[in-house]
Amino acid sequence: MKKLVLCILMITLWAPITALAEPDADGCKDHPLFTRMKGYSIEGCETTFAQAMIMIEDDPESKKNPRPEGNRTQLRYAFTNSAGTAPSYLQIRRNYQNAAKTLNAKILVDRERYTAMRISRKGQTVFIGIELFNDGRNMTLTVLEQEAMQQEVTADIIWQNLSKDGFMSLYINFDTNKATIKPDSLQIIDQITQLMKDKPGLKLSIEGHTDNTGNAAANKTLSLNRSKAVVKALTGQGIAVSRLSAAGWGQERPVADNRTEDGRAKNRRVEIVKK
Repeated sequence: MKKLVLCILMITLWAPITALAEPDADGCKDHPLFTRMKGYSIEGCETTFAQAMIMIEDDPESKKNPRPEGNRTQLRYAFTNSAGTAPSYLQIRRNYQNAAKTLNAKILVDRERYTAMRISRKGQTVFIGIELFNDGRNMTLTVLEQEAMQQEVTADIIWQNLSKDGFMSLYINFDTNKATIKPDSLQIIDQITQLMKDKPGLKLSIEGHTDNTGNAAANKTLSLNRSKAVVKALTGQGIAVSRLSAAGWGQERPVADNRTEDGRAKNRRVEIVKK
């Protein structure tokens, strides 16, 4: 009996946003957190590990704009009911905000054509952004489930790359705009340590890189500090400092296109280079 009551409650909570059966782009569907407003269909979609920018301020380079990373879903909706009238910007924002509030969302931004929210659920932070265009006839819904990029490496894999290419790119996760290594990346430090213990003659240059977001000089300093943090972590596990050096290249040596979120994520890396 309790389960039946819960199901009825959920239907009631999501009533402000209702779906209309319209042709969608192949392979596209609504995100589990939201159905769609009446009269819209999905004209495009993408799900990938990427970065999203929450536009607290209009300046895209502002440090006040969070840039969370994780599993990002983007859905592009178009109003396709030719017999109807598209809702106003305000109607759309309020519908999505009211739906999100049932999950205790916090509204971060509420502007005429843009709203952003944050939800904490099941121990995970979810960011939601909605951009509106063409008098409400088009919108982009972005849902980013924050999560650090995971990289499974072993000492053997690192050594194979060093032997073949002389270097290896590692995606070590740091606190945003800081040089503090996140706990989920300590296993990478452990594997580098194991390799250097297995190969006592090996010397490494630890070299940090960033994307091109923000100030170039600040990025170079940040990348150097992150390299130094890796060196410090390795020496803390017994590796002689004489076998290590640190360098920071900032945004000077990209390996991917900084015009895309995926490219910027690949450029934010630490390379270990065989000396």
